[in-house]
Amino acid sequence: MEHKDCRYYEAQYPEPEEFVMVKVRQIADMGAYVQLEEYGNIEGMVLLSELSRRRIRSVQKLIRVGKREVVVVLRVDKDKGYIDLSKRRVTPEDAAKCEERYQKSKAVHSIMKNVSTKLNVDLEEMYKSFGWPLYKKYGHAYDAFKLSLSDQESIFSEFNIQQDLLDELIHNIKRRLTPQPVKIRADVEVSCYGYQGVDAIKKALKSGEDCSTEEVPIKVKLIAPPLYVLTTNSLNKTAGTEVMEKAIVAIEEAIRAEDGGEFVVKMRPKAVSEHEEKELADLIARVERENAEVSGDEYESEPDA
Repeated sequence: MEHKDCRYYEAQYPEPEEFVMVKVRQIADMGAYVQLEEYGNIEGMVLLSELSRRRIRSVQKLIRVGKREVVVVLRVDKDKGYIDLSKRRVTPEDAAKCEERYQKSKAVHSIMKNVSTKLNVDLEEMYKSFGWPLYKKYGHAYDAFKLSLSDQESIFSEFNIQQDLLDELIHNIKRRLTPQPVKIRADVEVSCYGYQGVDAIKKALKSGEDCSTEEVPIKVKLIAPPLYVLTTNSLNKTAGTEVMEKAIVAIEEAIRAEDGGEFVVKMRPKAVSEHEEKELADLIARVERENAEVSGDEYESEPDA
Protein backbone atom coordinates (compact mmCIF):
# COMPACT_ATOMS: atom_id res chain seq x y z
CA MET A 1 0.00 0.00 0.00
CA GLU A 2 1.22 3.50 -0.85
CA HIS A 3 1.54 5.47 2.38
CA LYS A 4 -0.09 8.81 1.64
CA ASP A 5 0.12 11.56 4.20
CA CYS A 6 -3.02 13.40 5.22
CA ARG A 7 -4.21 16.45 7.11
CA TYR A 8 -4.14 16.62 10.91
CA TYR A 9 -7.77 17.70 11.34
CA GLU A 10 -11.13 16.60 9.99
CA ALA A 11 -11.81 19.90 8.21
CA GLN A 12 -10.12 20.07 4.82
CA TYR A 13 -9.61 23.84 5.06
CA PRO A 14 -9.02 26.19 7.99
CA GLU A 15 -11.65 28.75 8.95
CA PRO A 16 -11.21 32.54 8.67
CA GLU A 17 -9.60 34.00 11.84
CA GLU A 18 -8.01 30.62 12.64
CA PHE A 19 -4.32 30.64 13.53
CA VAL A 20 -2.24 28.09 11.66
CA MET A 21 1.38 27.04 11.35
CA VAL A 22 2.83 27.35 7.86
CA LYS A 23 6.13 26.58 6.16
CA VAL A 24 7.46 29.17 3.73
CA ARG A 25 7.89 27.60 0.29
CA GLN A 26 8.67 30.54 -1.99
CA ILE A 27 8.99 34.33 -1.84
CA ALA A 28 7.61 36.21 -4.86
CA ASP A 29 6.89 39.84 -5.80
CA MET A 30 3.35 39.69 -4.40
CA GLY A 31 4.24 37.94 -1.17
CA ALA A 32 5.16 34.55 0.24
CA TYR A 33 3.77 31.19 -0.85
CA VAL A 34 3.41 28.84 2.11
CA GLN A 35 2.26 25.32 2.91
CA LEU A 36 -0.25 24.57 5.67
CA GLU A 37 1.25 21.42 7.17
CA GLU A 38 -1.73 20.85 9.47
CA TYR A 39 -4.01 20.76 6.43
CA GLY A 40 -2.16 18.32 4.21
CA ASN A 41 0.35 20.90 2.93
CA ILE A 42 -2.24 22.83 0.92
CA GLU A 43 -0.93 26.13 -0.39
CA GLY A 44 -1.66 29.59 0.98
CA MET A 45 -0.30 33.07 0.44
CA VAL A 46 0.84 35.89 2.70
CA LEU A 47 0.66 39.15 0.74
CA LEU A 48 3.50 41.63 1.22
CA SER A 49 1.08 44.04 2.90
CA GLU A 50 0.28 41.34 5.48
CA LEU A 51 3.85 40.55 6.44
CA SER A 52 4.48 43.37 8.90
CA ARG A 53 2.86 46.41 10.50
CA ARG A 54 6.06 48.34 9.86
CA ARG A 55 7.48 49.57 6.60
CA ILE A 56 9.11 46.65 4.82
CA ARG A 57 12.74 47.34 3.99
CA SER A 58 13.78 43.72 3.43
CA VAL A 59 11.37 40.83 2.91
CA GLN A 60 14.21 38.39 3.59
CA LYS A 61 14.54 39.70 7.16
CA LEU A 62 10.84 39.20 7.81
CA ILE A 63 10.32 35.78 6.32
CA ARG A 64 12.64 33.08 4.98
CA VAL A 65 12.14 30.05 2.75
CA GLY A 66 11.99 26.86 4.82
CA LYS A 67 11.06 28.65 8.05
CA ARG A 68 7.86 27.96 9.97
CA GLU A 69 5.62 30.90 10.84
CA VAL A 70 2.35 31.39 12.70
CA VAL A 71 -0.22 33.21 10.56
CA VAL A 72 -3.93 33.97 10.74
CA VAL A 73 -6.41 33.02 8.02
CA LEU A 74 -8.05 36.01 6.31
CA ARG A 75 -10.02 34.39 3.48
CA VAL A 76 -10.64 30.89 2.16
CA ASP A 77 -11.95 30.15 -1.34
CA LYS A 78 -12.60 26.41 -1.20
CA ASP A 79 -13.69 26.24 -4.85
CA LYS A 80 -10.50 27.80 -6.20
CA GLY A 81 -8.30 26.58 -3.35
CA TYR A 82 -7.10 30.07 -2.43
CA ILE A 83 -6.13 30.81 1.16
CA ASP A 84 -5.08 34.35 2.10
CA LEU A 85 -3.06 34.67 5.27
CA SER A 86 -1.58 37.38 7.48
CA LYS A 87 1.55 37.45 9.62
CA ARG A 88 1.26 41.03 10.83
CA ARG A 89 -2.07 40.44 12.63
CA VAL A 90 -0.64 37.71 14.88
CA THR A 91 0.13 38.74 18.47
CA PRO A 92 2.80 36.96 20.57
CA GLU A 93 0.00 35.40 22.64
CA ASP A 94 -1.70 34.09 19.49
CA ALA A 95 1.60 32.68 18.24
CA ALA A 96 2.27 30.88 21.54
CA LYS A 97 -1.17 29.22 21.56
CA CYS A 98 -0.84 28.18 17.92
CA GLU A 99 2.65 26.79 18.53
CA GLU A 100 1.34 24.70 21.44
CA ARG A 101 -1.53 23.29 19.39
CA TYR A 102 0.77 22.60 16.45
CA GLN A 103 3.29 20.70 18.58
CA LYS A 104 0.52 18.58 20.10
CA SER A 105 -1.02 17.89 16.69
CA LYS A 106 2.38 17.06 15.24
CA ALA A 107 3.02 14.55 18.05
CA VAL A 108 -0.36 12.89 17.41
CA HIS A 109 0.32 12.79 13.67
CA SER A 110 3.74 11.24 14.19
CA ILE A 111 2.23 8.47 16.34
CA MET A 112 -0.58 7.83 13.86
CA LYS A 113 1.81 7.81 10.91
CA ASN A 114 4.20 5.38 12.60
CA VAL A 115 1.35 2.94 13.28
CA SER A 116 0.04 3.37 9.73
CA THR A 117 3.45 2.58 8.23
CA LYS A 118 4.21 -0.32 10.56
CA LEU A 119 0.90 -2.11 10.00
CA ASN A 120 0.32 -0.97 6.40
CA VAL A 121 -2.97 0.72 7.32
CA ASP A 122 -4.40 3.77 5.55
CA LEU A 123 -3.61 6.84 7.66
CA GLU A 124 -6.75 8.79 6.79
CA GLU A 125 -8.92 5.78 7.62
CA MET A 126 -7.27 5.66 11.06
CA TYR A 127 -8.08 9.33 11.58
CA LYS A 128 -11.69 8.77 10.49
CA SER A 129 -12.03 5.71 12.73
CA PHE A 130 -10.78 7.19 16.01
CA GLY A 131 -8.34 10.09 15.51
CA TRP A 132 -10.77 12.85 14.58
CA PRO A 133 -13.49 11.57 16.94
CA LEU A 134 -10.94 11.91 19.78
CA TYR A 135 -10.30 15.52 18.75
CA LYS A 136 -14.05 16.17 19.02
CA LYS A 137 -14.54 14.44 22.34
CA TYR A 138 -11.43 15.62 24.20
CA GLY A 139 -10.67 18.92 22.50
CA HIS A 140 -7.42 17.45 21.21
CA ALA A 141 -6.39 13.87 20.41
CA TYR A 142 -3.11 14.53 22.24
CA ASP A 143 -4.99 14.94 25.52
CA ALA A 144 -6.83 11.67 24.87
CA PHE A 145 -3.55 9.90 24.13
CA LYS A 146 -2.06 11.22 27.38
CA LEU A 147 -5.07 10.00 29.35
CA SER A 148 -4.76 6.57 27.75
CA LEU A 149 -1.40 6.10 29.50
CA SER A 150 -3.33 5.54 32.74
CA ASP A 151 -6.80 4.60 31.44
CA GLN A 152 -6.55 2.88 28.08
CA GLU A 153 -9.91 1.13 28.34
CA SER A 154 -12.09 4.23 28.76
CA ILE A 155 -10.38 6.08 25.91
CA PHE A 156 -10.45 3.45 23.16
CA SER A 157 -13.22 1.00 24.17
CA GLU A 158 -15.91 2.83 22.16
CA PHE A 159 -13.95 2.42 18.93
CA ASN A 160 -13.82 -0.82 16.97
CA ILE A 161 -10.02 -0.95 16.74
CA GLN A 162 -8.37 -4.22 15.76
CA GLN A 163 -6.20 -5.60 18.55
CA ASP A 164 -2.93 -5.53 16.62
CA LEU A 165 -3.52 -1.88 15.69
CA LEU A 166 -4.48 -0.98 19.26
CA ASP A 167 -1.38 -2.71 20.64
CA GLU A 168 0.88 -0.85 18.21
CA LEU A 169 -0.90 2.43 18.93
CA ILE A 170 -0.46 2.05 22.70
CA HIS A 171 3.18 1.08 22.21
CA ASN A 172 3.82 4.26 20.23
CA ILE A 173 1.89 6.45 22.66
CA LYS A 174 3.92 5.12 25.60
CA ARG A 175 7.20 5.56 23.74
CA ARG A 176 6.39 9.11 22.67
CA LEU A 177 4.31 10.57 25.51
CA THR A 178 5.47 8.91 28.74
CA PRO A 179 7.11 11.73 30.75
CA GLN A 180 10.90 11.46 30.94
CA PRO A 181 12.77 12.64 34.03
CA VAL A 182 14.74 15.86 33.68
CA LYS A 183 18.23 16.02 35.16
CA ILE A 184 18.75 19.22 37.15
CA ARG A 185 22.07 20.41 38.51
CA ALA A 186 23.44 23.29 40.60
CA ASP A 187 27.03 24.07 41.65
CA VAL A 188 27.89 25.75 44.96
CA GLU A 189 31.02 26.59 46.91
CA VAL A 190 30.78 25.88 50.63
CA SER A 191 33.61 26.53 53.07
CA CYS A 192 34.12 27.20 56.76
CA TYR A 193 37.29 28.62 58.31
CA GLY A 194 35.94 28.63 61.84
CA TYR A 195 36.30 26.10 64.66
CA GLN A 196 33.52 23.81 63.33
CA GLY A 197 35.19 23.57 59.90
CA VAL A 198 34.42 20.28 58.18
CA ASP A 199 31.54 19.44 60.51
CA ALA A 200 29.85 22.74 59.69
CA ILE A 201 30.17 22.04 55.96
CA LYS A 202 28.73 18.54 56.31
CA LYS A 203 25.87 19.86 58.44
CA ALA A 204 25.06 22.59 55.91
CA LEU A 205 25.09 20.20 52.94
CA LYS A 206 22.92 17.76 54.87
CA SER A 207 20.37 20.55 55.43
CA GLY A 208 20.22 20.94 51.64
CA GLU A 209 19.62 17.24 51.11
CA ASP A 210 16.90 17.36 53.74
CA CYS A 211 14.89 19.56 51.35
CA SER A 212 14.41 16.46 49.16
CA THR A 213 10.91 15.26 48.41
CA GLU A 214 9.75 11.88 47.13
CA GLU A 215 9.44 13.35 43.62
CA VAL A 216 12.64 15.42 43.83
CA PRO A 217 15.43 13.55 45.67
CA ILE A 218 18.55 15.71 46.01
CA LYS A 219 22.08 14.32 46.06
CA VAL A 220 25.24 16.26 46.95
CA LYS A 221 28.69 15.34 45.63
CA LEU A 222 32.10 16.87 46.11
CA ILE A 223 33.87 18.01 42.95
CA ALA A 224 36.91 19.56 44.63
CA PRO A 225 36.90 21.65 47.82
CA PRO A 226 35.13 24.01 48.16
CA LEU A 227 33.04 23.11 45.08
CA TYR A 228 30.02 20.81 45.45
CA VAL A 229 27.35 19.78 42.95
CA LEU A 230 23.66 19.24 43.75
CA THR A 231 21.77 16.94 41.39
CA THR A 232 18.28 15.52 41.02
CA ASN A 233 16.03 13.78 38.50
CA SER A 234 12.47 15.06 38.29
CA LEU A 235 9.51 14.51 35.97
CA ASN A 236 8.58 18.14 36.55
CA LYS A 237 11.31 20.61 35.62
CA THR A 238 9.65 23.54 37.40
CA ALA A 239 9.03 21.63 40.63
CA GLY A 240 12.54 20.17 40.53
CA THR A 241 14.11 23.59 40.09
CA GLU A 242 12.05 25.03 42.96
CA VAL A 243 13.16 22.29 45.36
CA MET A 244 16.78 22.75 44.31
CA GLU A 245 16.50 26.50 44.97
CA LYS A 246 15.15 25.74 48.46
CA ALA A 247 18.09 23.41 49.06
CA ILE A 248 20.54 26.14 48.07
CA VAL A 249 18.89 28.59 50.48
CA ALA A 250 19.00 25.98 53.27
CA ILE A 251 22.72 25.33 52.71
CA GLU A 252 23.54 29.04 52.61
CA GLU A 253 21.60 29.79 55.80
CA ALA A 254 23.20 26.87 57.62
CA ILE A 255 26.80 27.65 56.67
CA ARG A 256 26.49 31.41 57.21
CA ALA A 257 25.16 30.72 60.70
CA GLU A 258 28.58 29.23 61.51
CA ASP A 259 31.63 31.29 62.44
CA GLY A 260 33.77 31.67 59.30
CA GLY A 261 31.17 30.09 57.01
CA GLU A 262 31.20 31.18 53.37
CA PHE A 263 28.89 30.37 50.48
CA VAL A 264 28.83 31.12 46.73
CA VAL A 265 26.43 29.88 44.05
CA LYS A 266 28.55 29.04 41.00
CA MET A 267 25.67 27.78 38.86
CA ARG A 268 21.98 28.11 39.64
CA PRO A 269 19.74 25.06 39.14
CA LYS A 270 19.29 24.21 35.46
CA ALA A 271 18.36 21.24 33.32
CA VAL A 272 21.44 19.54 31.93
CA SER A 273 22.01 17.27 28.96
CA GLU A 274 23.38 13.73 29.04
CA HIS A 275 26.62 15.11 27.59
CA GLU A 276 26.95 17.57 30.49
CA GLU A 277 26.17 14.79 32.95
CA LYS A 278 28.89 12.62 31.44
CA GLU A 279 31.37 15.50 31.65
CA LEU A 280 30.51 15.92 35.34
CA ALA A 281 30.88 12.19 36.03
CA ASP A 282 34.26 12.16 34.26
CA LEU A 283 35.39 15.20 36.25
CA ILE A 284 34.39 13.64 39.58
CA ALA A 285 36.10 10.36 38.64
CA ARG A 286 39.29 12.19 37.70
CA VAL A 287 39.32 14.19 40.93
CA GLU A 288 38.74 11.02 42.95
CA ARG A 289 41.69 9.36 41.23
CA GLU A 290 43.88 12.38 41.88
CA ASN A 291 42.84 12.41 45.52
CA ALA A 292 43.11 8.75 46.38
CA GLU A 293 43.70 9.92 49.90
CA VAL A 294 40.21 11.06 50.95
CA SER A 295 40.44 14.55 52.42
CA GLY A 296 38.77 15.29 55.71
CA ASP A 297 36.39 17.86 54.28
CA GLU A 298 34.84 15.56 51.67
CA TYR A 299 31.10 15.19 51.79
CA GLU A 300 29.02 12.61 49.98
CA SER A 301 25.34 11.80 50.21
CA GLU A 302 24.60 8.99 52.59
CA PRO A 303 23.94 5.76 50.64
CA ASP A 304 20.31 4.75 50.43
CA ALA A 305 19.29 2.25 53.05
